[in-house]
Amino acid sequence: MVNHAAMQFADRAFLSRYSMSSLEAILPASTLSWIFMSFFHSITGYSGVFVSQYHGAGDTANIYRSYRVGMMIAAVSGLLMFPLIPLGNFIFELTAASREILSLETSYYTIVMLGGFFVFGQMAASAFFTGRGKTRIVFWVSLVGNLINVAIDPILIFGWWGVPELGMKGAAWATVIALFLQFATLALLAHREYRKECPISPSYEGMGHLALRVLRFGIPAGAYEVLNMASFTTFVFVTGRVGEVAFAASNACFTINYLLYAPMAGFAIGAQTLVGHACGRGDPEGARKALVKTLHLALGFVVIACAFVLLAYKPILSLFAPDDLTKHAEFISAGFSLLLLMAAWMLFDSTDTVVSGALKGAGDTKFVMIWMFIASFVIWLPVVFIVAKFHNTMPALWATMVGYVLVIMSGTLIRWRRGRWAKIKVLESV
Repeated sequence: MVNHAAMQFADRAFLSRYSMSSLEAILPASTLSWIFMSFFHSITGYSGVFVSQYHGAGDTANIYRSYRVGMMIAAVSGLLMFPLIPLGNFIFELTAASREILSLETSYYTIVMLGGFFVFGQMAASAFFTGRGKTRIVFWVSLVGNLINVAIDPILIFGWWGVPELGMKGAAWATVIALFLQFATLALLAHREYRKECPISPSYEGMGHLALRVLRFGIPAGAYEVLNMASFTTFVFVTGRVGEVAFAASNACFTINYLLYAPMAGFAIGAQTLVGHACGRGDPEGARKALVKTLHLALGFVVIACAFVLLAYKPILSLFAPDDLTKHAEFISAGFSLLLLMAAWMLFDSTDTVVSGALKGAGDTKFVMIWMFIASFVIWLPVVFIVAKFHNTMPALWATMVGYVLVIMSGTLIRWRRGRWAKIKVLESV
């Protein structure tokens, strides 16, 4: 799950050396594209919960039916990205700080959205492997894809070796090319394993019913991701009014946070898979033990990662800092203050993410969707707008994030401890 974040990190690191405007533009552009993609990405990925539960139940035929459903949803989702391109460009028209930023945002966003199918197809193929605990395959394919992305990025951005200098567009094309290669490789490996383990293809009987069940549980999971990203994007747009250096420092720290947070999404999928295995075999106590172990690993990672970032904040922030000496010092100082707040909220946010993953693995997707809406749009964002009006500084705005993740984590933990998830039935015979 570091895959997507690592690509974004590489894009932003290279673009920060290309121009300050590119660094300012890429966070809104990549974030808005991910808002639209995250809904379909989560629905596609939810086929992995069915894979995991059928794996726990020992039902091989329905494992492969679930994979087929995931690929079908990925194909439809890729087509649905096209009409969302003009909508996103209209949003940038309303929110861009300048015409230059608008041009950069729309170019990056359009190219990435055109490659949406590769994101969804890769998720469906990944879910086929992760749902059965075969995560090493996904890891190696993702690693190679990221190395390709890092290699292509500077060539296309700066125009090395006779290649046209594409700047922002180059970063987008590098990402799309790497995603295509990852999707193609995982799909090929999945097809080969499919033929090896199931030489006689399972019938298509019951596929429609299974697809509807994936959508029934997957749509709330997708809505959860959209609400999460939409609230975050609103927050980013509010912070854009604080000042150029402060906003650039905030974008850089969010990039660092994204890279550290991405493994939490991986741990969440780990919890989701293990809880799915346990629920598939009718073992709620096994599901509880799996979550506890996953949380210990995730929080241990967070503590070590945050400590490293705080100790090495100067060289890390210097990757994004402007060359101007006065702005450079201001950038580093502002960035360090925000990294301290980031370390505080990462502990709460990581706990919430992993427990939410466990709830999704048990099928409790409606709760995580409703609670995300309440915590984000009813509690947090009103506070953000109040702070922006009366004390519009970046540390004050970021401090609201600490309170927000503490609230949402508390509600998620209470839900898990009450145990209603253990009564939810995801699987049906088809």
